[in-house]
Amino acid sequence: MATLVRTFAPSFPSLLENLFNDFERVAPTHQQSFPAVNVLENDNALKIELAAPGLKKEDFKVNVHENTLTISTESKAETEEKVGKYTRKEFNYTSFKRSFTLPKSVDSEKIVATYTDGVLGLELPKKEEAKPKEPRLIEIA
Repeated sequence: MATLVRTFAPSFPSLLENLFNDFERVAPTHQQSFPAVNVLENDNALKIELAAPGLKKEDFKVNVHENTLTISTESKAETEEKVGKYTRKEFNYTSFKRSFTLPKSVDSEKIVATYTDGVLGLELPKKEEAKPKEPRLIEIA
């Protein structure tokens, strides 16, 4: 069964709205992008994979404070090209910060980080009491 949804769009667009839309086309707003993140879970740990090609492991800062894991990076690059009387300088600044609230089942003292082929990997081991236990048969006396 189809449902109709009523919209309340004005019949005459606002002059101010058109002005902002035109400005957007000429000078788009700065968009900050974050690297893609995969979170995987198995019986023993959570794993985080963060795609960050082009960076070095020294560019990352990974820390845990209370129950928050924060991954951040900040890199600056400057290039200068001189041709005759002209000099061209380019500056590149890249940064991001991602924070994750850790579940109580994670042992934050044993987190391990690796960086291989453009992927930052973090292994967050679970506490022993959070791991699944084998069923135990209880004898009836």
